[in-house]
Amino acid sequence: MPEGNQPQKFVRPPEGGMFTIVKKGQGYWTRMGTAGVAVLLIALVAINTHMILKDQFRVLPNVSIGIAIGVAVALAIIAWRLMNKPTHVDFLIATDSEMKKVNWTSRADLIGATKVVILFMFFIAAFLLLIDVIFGYFFQLITVLKTGPFG
Repeated sequence: MPEGNQPQKFVRPPEGGMFTIVKKGQGYWTRMGTAGVAVLLIALVAINTHMILKDQFRVLPNVSIGIAIGVAVALAIIAWRLMNKPTHVDFLIATDSEMKKVNWTSRADLIGATKVVILFMFFIAAFLLLIDVIFGYFFQLITVLKTGPFG
């Protein structure tokens, strides 16, 4: 018996298993975004695997679908394990907390900055068109080109 004749408390070992979510409830939106991208990539890889097997290797459609599903399941297990690795979980949680600290710009500022960028792009495009036309006529004048910029 421990000191003071107190019964020792039972300490439950940390639960773990293949499908246990590490630090559940933390970094929710970052995890959901990562999971969404993983699902999209897995779907694209599975579809591409099916198409390549069916078209290039002439595998029967049912067999190629089965192989594509197997690839998708294997990739899903790998993605699950990677997204629940403690170091990766800590990174996603830290990313989520940093995103909450960001001072997002107001809608009016965003629209104003977008207008400036679009106008500057039109200015640069007009300037480059002018330079192109000048060089086109210059090269026609010195007989490098047979015709000018507009025919």
